[in-house]
Formats: sequence, structure tokens, C-alpha cells
Amino acid sequence: MYEMLSRSAGAVARMLALAGGLLLVVIVVLTCVSIMGRALFSAGICCGPIRGIYDYTEIAVGAAIFAFLPWCQYLTAHAAVDLFKPALPDLVNRLLNLVIDAAMLVLASLIAHRLWLGMLDKQRFGETTLIAQVPVWIGYAACLVGAVGFVLVAAFCVLRSVRSLIWQEPVVEHQT
Repeated sequence: MYEMLSRSAGAVARMLALAGGLLLVVIVVLTCVSIMGRALFSAGICCGPIRGIYDYTEIAVGAAIFAFLPWCQYLTAHAAVDLFKPALPDLVNRLLNLVIDAAMLVLASLIAHRLWLGMLDKQRFGETTLIAQVPVWIGYAACLVGAVGFVLVAAFCVLRSVRSLIWQEPVVEHQT
């Protein structure tokens, strides 16, 4: 059962990270097309830049960042200060990992909840971006997908830390 959960959490994290990477590649290509369009327009050759490229970039980069969080959590690759970890006993390190993973689950849940409420608020009031007039709630919804994945993966990481603590398995850093 644990192996199935581990594979599932890894698959969700990997899929979201790949989607986030693809989203960044698409926005880079669109930005390049927009810049070329602006340059060619001034030469009288093309129709100009993409209208609202700043709005699209803002939404896409936010969504990509949230899409990368589950992968980072799954690999236990968040920034950490390990100044005292080598000096602490293995049991204390496993307990510390559990506390950190539980805190990340709480944080991920809070972020997802606030994104959900923000999305509903933006949807209710019909707020749009300045230039492209894209409904702002769409950006919140895109970020919410990654945030929900973050919650699911963080919950698995708590289970992984509990298992490590109970069965006294060695602390595994940066799993793949």
C-alpha cells in the first residue's frame, strides 16, 4: 500500500512539474514572438506584439511556480539549514523531519484554502487583468491546481516521515 502511495505521489508531483515546465516554455516562446512582433512592426513588416503578453506571463509564471512545489516537497528539496543535523542523533533527525513535513502540510493546506477563497472572490466580482481583460480568477484556478497537488504530496510526505520514525528507517534526502 505504501509503495502504491509513494508511486502515486511521485507521479502527481512529476506530472505537475512537467506541466509547469511546459507552461514556462510556452510563455517564453510567446514572449519571444511578441518581442519579434514589436521589432518587425516598427519596421512595417508585422502586426505587432501580442496584446496582453504581460498578463499571460504573470498568470503562467504563478501557475508554474505552484506546479513545481509538489515535486520539491516530494524530493525533500526545499531550502534548509542543516547546521546541527549532522550532530544530532538519527532519531532526532527523523522526528525533526516529521515536524517539518507536518508544518509543510499545514502551510500547503492554508495556501490552497486561501487560493480557493481568492478565486471565488475574484470570480464573484468579475475582476479582469488590465490589458488582455482575462478574468483574474483563471490565474487563481491555475495556481490552485498546483496547490492541491502540493497538499496531496505533503500529506504523503507526513506519512513517509511517520513510517521512517516508527520503523526507524534511515532518513532519506532527495529521493527520485
